[in-house]
Amino acid sequence: MNSISKSAHIGANPQIGHFTVIEDDVRIGANCAIGHNVVICAGTIIGDNVRIDGCSVVGKRPMRARRSIFKEEKTLPPSRIGNDCLIGATVVIYCGCDIAEQVLIADGASVRENVTVGADTIIGRNVTIENFTRIGVKCKLESNCYITAYSDVGDYCFIAPGVHTTNDNYLGRTEERFKHFKGVTIKRGGRIGANATILPGRVIGEDAVVAAGAVVSRDVPARKIVIGNPARIVRDVPIEQLLEHQGWE
Repeated sequence: MNSISKSAHIGANPQIGHFTVIEDDVRIGANCAIGHNVVICAGTIIGDNVRIDGCSVVGKRPMRARRSIFKEEKTLPPSRIGNDCLIGATVVIYCGCDIAEQVLIADGASVRENVTVGADTIIGRNVTIENFTRIGVKCKLESNCYITAYSDVGDYCFIAPGVHTTNDNYLGRTEERFKHFKGVTIKRGGRIGANATILPGRVIGEDAVVAAGAVVSRDVPARKIVIGNPARIVRDVPIEQLLEHQGWE
C-alpha cells in the first residue's frame, strides 16, 4: 500500500512501486519510475523520465547534533531533480539540493543539503557529498570517495575511488578552527587518483593531476602532476591529455 498526498502532482505514465510515500506538494514529471519503499519528502520537484530505485529518500531534512558546527536553517528549499536522472537504491538526497539533468547517482550515495550537481555528472556507489558543496558538469566521482563540506568541484573533473577531502586542520579542537574552516577546490578538468587525500583549503589547479595515494598539503598548479606524501610536482600533464584536446565541449 502506498501513501500519496492529495496535494502531490504526478505526471503521465507513472510507475510507482509498493510501500512508497509521496508527501505534500511533491511534483513529479511524466514517465517517471519510482521503486519500492521510496520516500519523496514534501515539496520535492522531480523532472520527466526520472528513475528512483528502491529504499531511496529524496528531500530529507537534516539532523543536527547539539555540538554540530552547522546551525539549523529555519527553512530549506525543496530538492529539485532534473529530467532524465537515474537515482539508485538506498540513496539519500537531502533538502536544498539541486540536481541537474541526466545525472546518475548510484546505489548507497549520500548527497547532503545545499549541494548542487551539474548536468551529465556521475556520482558512484557509496559516494558522500557533504553540505554547501558544488559539483560541476560532466564530472565523475567514483565509488567510496568523500567530498567534504564547503568544497567546489569544477566541470569535467575526475575523482577516483577512495579519495578523501578534508576541511578542518585543527581536527575538532579550539575555537580557532572556525576561522579557517574550508573545503577543497578542484578546478576545471582536475583529476585525483585513487586513495589520495586532499588537506583543507587546498586548490587543485585546472587540468592538474594528483597521483594515487598522494597527500596534498599545498596547492597544485594548473597542468602539473604531483605524487607522494607530501605531494610534489614531478612533471607537466601530457599535452594530449589536456581537456582542450578531448573534443568533449
